[in-house]
Amino acid sequence: MGTGSQGLHKYQFVLEFYLPVDKNSAVYEVFDREIRIKVSKKEADWWPRLLYEQKKLPWLKVDFDRIKHESESEDDKDINKPDLSYEDILRTKYPDVYDKLQKEELGYLNESWRKTYLFCYNLFMFCGFLYAMIIMVIRYMKEQEEFIPKAYGTVGNIFKFMHLIMFLEVLNPLFGYTKGSVMEAFIQVVGRNIWIFCLIDGEERMQIKPVVFYLFCTYASIEVIRYPYYLLRVYDKEVGLLTWLRYTIWIPLYPLGFICEGVIALRDIPFFEETEKFSVLLPNKWNFGFYFPNVIRFYLLFGFFPMLYTQMWHMYGLRCKKLGIKQHKSNVKKEE
Repeated sequence: MGTGSQGLHKYQFVLEFYLPVDKNSAVYEVFDREIRIKVSKKEADWWPRLLYEQKKLPWLKVDFDRIKHESESEDDKDINKPDLSYEDILRTKYPDVYDKLQKEELGYLNESWRKTYLFCYNLFMFCGFLYAMIIMVIRYMKEQEEFIPKAYGTVGNIFKFMHLIMFLEVLNPLFGYTKGSVMEAFIQVVGRNIWIFCLIDGEERMQIKPVVFYLFCTYASIEVIRYPYYLLRVYDKEVGLLTWLRYTIWIPLYPLGFICEGVIALRDIPFFEETEKFSVLLPNKWNFGFYFPNVIRFYLLFGFFPMLYTQMWHMYGLRCKKLGIKQHKSNVKKEE
């Protein structure tokens, strides 16, 4: 409590120092015109400034009688001490602080802009997939089974556009805007785009197959739950039912999506053998051969079940963590 121009008030402030300090060493003295606070550094390193952010606070004054410069204390240093720059000190002793400073220097978004961007991105993606789902539901209710072969022609462009925008989910963890694995996001996004742009859009005869309609329904059902959950998590908000759906609905939908993708890949093999699309046949001037149907066969034989198992196992771990479910003893041993 203190008395200022507005009378007796409670005053408080928060300072984010350039590097960590020893909070147990803090002492203060109250004078008529000022409050003098003394805090010791956690490590005896030289700081280029007091605060983490490069700003000047009008109420914070420098005591020029006590301030020291690095050049004034060179005689006190050990002459055998290696010549380290501030960057080296930060990188070795304070990697978290170094990473944060490096992001700012490279032009990364501050926290406020980061949250605004993520909120708008998740809101846009939710609206896009919800719009596609509403169109499919309305058209199916009107035309029944006759709409299924027309599904790709009706909402195919929407799904293509939304999945191109989804490449931002690879850049977000790369730039530090979100947590998570860049490689995992890359595999998921690229995988979906290969199915939509190559295996479906690349073969007209596949576009009228019922499995495409079922795949789009699966994609849309997953995303209209996933994106609202992430949208709320940007501001640390959580709805119990939405969280439960986010980490439960994958149990039937992920296997269904994998099955639909597998059926599309399997039925596309004879089509691409006939058209030789996306294949590079020998002989050619580059002396290089690439046969797309064999790539599809290789994935179905050696990649389909491992990818399904990895994805299901990953989501199972997240579900146990988020919903507080105790894992089976055998699963705990596997993780250890």
